[in-house]
Amino acid sequence: MRGFALLLATLMASPLAAGAVDTGRPAPAFSTLDAQGKPVTLASLRGKVVVLEWTNDGCPFVGHMYASGVMQHLQRQAAADGVVWLSVISSAPGRQGYLTGPEVAAWKGRTGAAPADVILDPAGKLGRQFDARTTPDMFVIDRSGLLVYAGAIDDTLSTRPEDAMTARNYIVLALQALKAGRPVSPAVTKSYGCSVKYQ
Repeated sequence: MRGFALLLATLMASPLAAGAVDTGRPAPAFSTLDAQGKPVTLASLRGKVVVLEWTNDGCPFVGHMYASGVMQHLQRQAAADGVVWLSVISSAPGRQGYLTGPEVAAWKGRTGAAPADVILDPAGKLGRQFDARTTPDMFVIDRSGLLVYAGAIDDTLSTRPEDAMTARNYIVLALQALKAGRPVSPAVTKSYGCSVKYQ
């Protein structure tokens, strides 16, 4: 069963498109709405480290991160360190992972998810700005607005919760590097997971 999950993930994983978004350059400016219909802009977050997490509640590669508690721990630690963690749902209506505002509240209550905010992107505008390909697909933006990390959440292509707890987590490494004033390394990795369910 695990072998099948790994094969499936390999087929679904895809690298960042060349030239779509580049680390070391300004992150794509965005203006969008959160699950309560309130505006969220990158400009308003200037001066803060921002993490973007593409998510899909029906995707097993997302599910194992939440079932393990790893994702919620990362979100809470980020908040404690003053990092703004935004979970982004780019699933289109009628497609796997699509949630309305009230459904987001229920999802957070059920999973214990603790991002600073949840962005609803049913038209896929934000997802395409960042060329998000998979769930999860992760991006880290530094205080000056530069994109410093893009790719997978960790180095272990798996859907088993226990693997999420022992994997080398690239978001942890990126946030530690920023906190210490070091360059983020690696800055780009190949994302894995379910395809983003765009329109």
